[in-house]
Amino acid sequence: MDTVGDFLTRIRNAGMAKHEKVDVPSSNMRQGIAKVLQNAGYIRSFKVVKDGKQGMMRVYLRYNKHGQPTINKIARLSKPSRRTYVKASEVPQVRSGYGLAVLSTNKGVLSGEEATTNNVGGELLCKVW
Repeated sequence: MDTVGDFLTRIRNAGMAKHEKVDVPSSNMRQGIAKVLQNAGYIRSFKVVKDGKQGMMRVYLRYNKHGQPTINKIARLSKPSRRTYVKASEVPQVRSGYGLAVLSTNKGVLSGEEATTNNVGGELLCKVW
């Protein structure tokens, strides 16, 4: 099962349904992606609640003044059936710099810009705009 794809789909569906928040099972990878999205301004915040098992993460979505979600598209790039890796020099620009690429690197989950600055490559997880 693709847990990252499930996480992205839940965020996409909650945004289209205009929900204020969405609850997902927590993992270190999902927390890293949520942190990158929060730093880029695509979500308001997130918090993790320990429940003695896996834990739950509540993600608070962000909307513009017209009520539209700030995440227009969120797409999974590397799948379990076909992993996609990029070098530091090959990190793609999404929508000519208006979007965001999210990578899993040996320095943690980073945005494409941070990965280029730190000169690290890794698995290309998703793109957001």
